[in-house]
Amino acid sequence: MQRRPGTPSLLRELNDRSALELLLTGGPMTRAQLGEYTGLSKVTASQLLARLEERGIVAVAGELAGGRGPNAALYAVVPSTAYVAGLHVEQDEISAGVADITGNVVARISVNPSDAADPVALVRNAVLAACSSAGVPADELRAFVIGTPGVLDPRTGDPRLAVNLPAWHEGVVAALRSDLGRPVTLENDVNLAAMAEQAVGAAAGVPDFVLVWIGVGLGLATVLGGRLHRGVGGAAGEIGYLPVPGVPLPEDVTHPATGAFQRLVGAQALMPLAGQYGFAEPTAAQSVAAAVAAAAAGEASAQEFLSELAGRVATGVAAVSVVLDPGLVVLGGGVGLAGGSELADRVAAEVGRICPARPTVVPTAVNGEPVLRGAILAAVDQARAELLESVAEPA
Repeated sequence: MQRRPGTPSLLRELNDRSALELLLTGGPMTRAQLGEYTGLSKVTASQLLARLEERGIVAVAGELAGGRGPNAALYAVVPSTAYVAGLHVEQDEISAGVADITGNVVARISVNPSDAADPVALVRNAVLAACSSAGVPADELRAFVIGTPGVLDPRTGDPRLAVNLPAWHEGVVAALRSDLGRPVTLENDVNLAAMAEQAVGAAAGVPDFVLVWIGVGLGLATVLGGRLHRGVGGAAGEIGYLPVPGVPLPEDVTHPATGAFQRLVGAQALMPLAGQYGFAEPTAAQSVAAAVAAAAAGEASAQEFLSELAGRVATGVAAVSVVLDPGLVVLGGGVGLAGGSELADRVAAEVGRICPARPTVVPTAVNGEPVLRGAILAAVDQARAELLESVAEPA
């Protein structure tokens, strides 16, 4: 690793980068506040702000009143410095959002995947629709993060097992990067939901937790020491394959629906279960979530249904807990959200009964499109890293 001498120019770069990072994460600040948080003198803080203003990265965004003298100017990162796109691709829908460098989401759209057979056209058209809604030219986007179900190859970033998206295969990441002309990252959808949970949800500030996703399919995201654990082959979190008592093991692991835990807690298993407890038997994952929400607010047989569901979920949560002992378990997906604290409390009690680990179990606190939100947050992080790196380059 080549070391650079501590020259005045290097010190300026470090100061500029430190100040810019503070403005990105902490919002608008005065010159005095910036100097206080960085430990720099007012003169040095003024000089670095002037440099960042000259490059069009920072601008005066208002004033801070309250002092004896004139109001102090508030400096902030110019939102239009960079834009990013986050996408969530599902079998029957694709959602896309555009955000600026501050993390403000300027547009969100959902479209039917009419180009499902061509991932590149599908993403391109969704991005163009989102950019049109945002009033942002597509060539101003600096990063793309796409959430998809299935296993992703950690070496190439390509899908390795995506049953619901058969057109997404090896080579799709390179094709997307070539078409969009910018960095493109594919990420497992549940991992992205966990990123959102960690940033703005129930796991905010928690370094060790797991997100158990219960929806059409099942998924698990594991965060240890504040970092996602993906596994050597990218298959960490495929909890649908978890062996559970009384359920046959799969004969073909290329079909997640045959996994033992999937057959116990997946939507196809919960539909008839809801019917057994007096609900009109659901016909889709959304109606399963509706039945769970009704059960959480209901009585008698409804509560019995919720207890049966909690016992099934607890089987998987206990298996994860005795291996990882994460301390916090977040129940996400449509069912986790619908069950709320009624379901979470029952799961926690059952886990404590069947294993020595006693995690806190809570429902997700990210109500709207957690996968898309995670994709946008990840894309903003990439754009910020690129911007911070550019501060070290000549203007």
